[in-house]
Amino acid sequence: MTHDSDMKLAREMDTYVKAVLERKAENILVLDMRKLTSVADVFLICSGRSNRQVSAIADSVQKALKKQGIRPMSVEGKTDGHWVLMDYGHVIIHIFYETVREFYDLEGLWRDAERVMTPSMEKGKEGIQA
Repeated sequence: MTHDSDMKLAREMDTYVKAVLERKAENILVLDMRKLTSVADVFLICSGRSNRQVSAIADSVQKALKKQGIRPMSVEGKTDGHWVLMDYGHVIIHIFYETVREFYDLEGLWRDAERVMTPSMEKGKEGIQA
């Protein structure tokens, strides 16, 4: 993978990162899945401090991306607020209640995936995983 390809992916993913940051999502992690699975090109994983915040992050993401003409293929788990999965085709967003995130440990499962740092993540590194 080229440096230009990495930079292009980081810029594209910044749209999604900004959407989760609107509701103060924490521990944001962007994984480049292109070499590992055909399910999606990218996983964006983040957390909320409560099930209400998890649902609010998902609502905010849907609204922010819809304004840009980006609509999900499906959204699962928004009512419970434990793990919301938002399928945008090449991008899958996982929004977790923190204890549920620890239990499923997607980061560990996909530890071979390259981490992507977007411009918005660079600005506010306090809630970002490297």
